[in-house]
Amino acid sequence: MARKARSEQEAPAAGGSGYVVLARRYRSRDFGEVVGQEPIARTLQNAIRLGRTAHAYLFCGTRGVGKTSMARIFARALNATEQLTERTQVEEAIMRGQDMDVIEIDGASNRGVDDARDLIAGAGIAPTRSPYKIYIIDEVHMLTQPAFNALLKTMEEPPSHVKFILCTTEPHKVPATIQSRCQRFDFRNISAQRIAGHLNDVLSKEGIAADEAVVLQVARLANGSMRDGLSLLDRLVAASDGALTQEVARDVLGLPDDEALDAIVRAIAQGDAAAAITAGGALLERGFSADHALECLAARLRDVMVIGVCGPQTEMVELPSEAKQQLADVSRSMQGADLVHAIALADAASRTCRSSSIPRVVFDALLARLALAERFEATGAAPPKK
Repeated sequence: MARKARSEQEAPAAGGSGYVVLARRYRSRDFGEVVGQEPIARTLQNAIRLGRTAHAYLFCGTRGVGKTSMARIFARALNATEQLTERTQVEEAIMRGQDMDVIEIDGASNRGVDDARDLIAGAGIAPTRSPYKIYIIDEVHMLTQPAFNALLKTMEEPPSHVKFILCTTEPHKVPATIQSRCQRFDFRNISAQRIAGHLNDVLSKEGIAADEAVVLQVARLANGSMRDGLSLLDRLVAASDGALTQEVARDVLGLPDDEALDAIVRAIAQGDAAAAITAGGALLERGFSADHALECLAARLRDVMVIGVCGPQTEMVELPSEAKQQLADVSRSMQGADLVHAIALADAASRTCRSSSIPRVVFDALLARLALAERFEATGAAPPKK
């Protein structure tokens, strides 16, 4: 995805000012705007500069990490040469996925052998105005085996003017015979910090204020996908009347109240079972299921553990500095081994709650168990009576 990317210049829908979502408007448009995939961008740039581009590429990675964007950027770099009299028009057409010589195919809906044969027949025709005819096949793993077989011969000995860029989220489903004909690039998940940085750039361009904690929460929920992060941000912007606050984030994204989670953690650290159960009850009253609340608690205990081991300056916990310092204070009252055990118990209780007819009982019992950990240890350590 993009870092400080320019907005896509897309014409509004006829008769209206059709809104274009943030994930499309702030899509990366050249190698320098790519976030999180810089090694791949450099490699492709060098291949073009040295004249060593392959005839087929396989881009692998989870959704929203920039595979199709990189394919378009690469195709534009190959085809929108300085010699073209219509270079600007070609560049814009490629980035919109509407160029005559860069054909984008959805492997999920064009997966049969007849579709592959049509592609092969078209590959023999010279490009209209650019050096190459480039086929970008998205979700290529969805092709049927007969379609792969039909495609294989062309990929073995393609015409000199043809290049393939195959994109997939499930590379293990792409036959080895196809993979062996491609240069493979594995797109990694984008870190929450990099996603948060890009989201802040987008908010700045849009003139929208946002709490730092909200941006970090959205970045964490994106799970390494820039597109998911921008889509979540779009939902928040639509729901807010201006600034993006934690209250808006909790209501729209179903996030737990950080104060309630921190109250539970503090009560556990202090060995106060009554306070832990009371704070847990307040969290459930906000509409959270017991299993979801325990998942959130396990994640917060993990934050305490990491900060206790690595210090409050660690980048492995995506929280504002003030929140990190508060958790650092809590970590001094909890041993690392106890935190590891507490996380395991919370995870197990969360799974139990999903199948239990009394999830609230399991939830409260877990909070009491964590708060009274020292008593349980003392009981377990006591010698048996004779």
